[in-house]
Amino acid sequence: MEKQIEDLIAEQLKKQQKDIDYLSNPCHDAISKEPEAVNRIISCGACRISSSLGISPSREVVGRMIDHTLLKADATAAEIDALCDEAVKYCFASVCVNPCWVKRCAERLRRKGVAVCTVVGFPLGATSTPAKAMETEIAVKHGANEIDMVINIGWLKSGEYELVKKDIHEVVRYAGRHIPVKVILETCLLTDEEKIKACILSKEAGAAYVKTSTGFSKSGATAADIALMRKVVGEELGVKASGGVRTYEDAVAMIESGASRIGASASVKIVTGKGAASGY
Repeated sequence: MEKQIEDLIAEQLKKQQKDIDYLSNPCHDAISKEPEAVNRIISCGACRISSSLGISPSREVVGRMIDHTLLKADATAAEIDALCDEAVKYCFASVCVNPCWVKRCAERLRRKGVAVCTVVGFPLGATSTPAKAMETEIAVKHGANEIDMVINIGWLKSGEYELVKKDIHEVVRYAGRHIPVKVILETCLLTDEEKIKACILSKEAGAAYVKTSTGFSKSGATAADIALMRKVVGEELGVKASGGVRTYEDAVAMIESGASRIGASASVKIVTGKGAASGY
């Protein structure tokens, strides 16, 4: 297993350097200079436009890629209701809430076109695998459409790769075939090699996305981490940027680096340019 991961790391780093060399060549320019066409393609479901240098998606398109997030411990029922209403108003992809609010959100968002996302093993990732599996099963029964689970960071850093893979796989299994699982890596605590290993394990375990951060650790998403994660998982998995994405410009930087989903609490400011930009 370890030798396989080392070979994959070497292969991905080699590909990454080729891409850097290519993009550094001033003779290579964007293949498209039609922003409206690019926005139409993204809005029809494309996860990213890989050769659209210099072209930014509209605020509306960015909004459709946002998980509107409220994970504060002191969030109230009124705030959760407002989160749901904002998600409908601005056509966000989902609301992302703690498990205790899933049922309330599912009822409020029924037939509104907004998914309900919740977190598992959050925010440390250090709960047992059976606990994560049970948390997932209950969340799905309560109406969750997406699961964001935190990887077991200690196991990863200890080289316990089979345990990490099984931990992810059990959440995927209990979520079921139609519920995408996003694996939170907490990139600020990992080396580049560990990020690559985590992405490979997530892919092998059947996850639908890899995600940068909980927003509760030392720092959040960076464009460099998004680019690295995208290189490792290719187009087969989604990549979610979360933690510290507070403006439209932040969101665009993540999308241009390869993000197909954005986790943010400053979602309304991102899509309107108005309001506070604090939080997740």
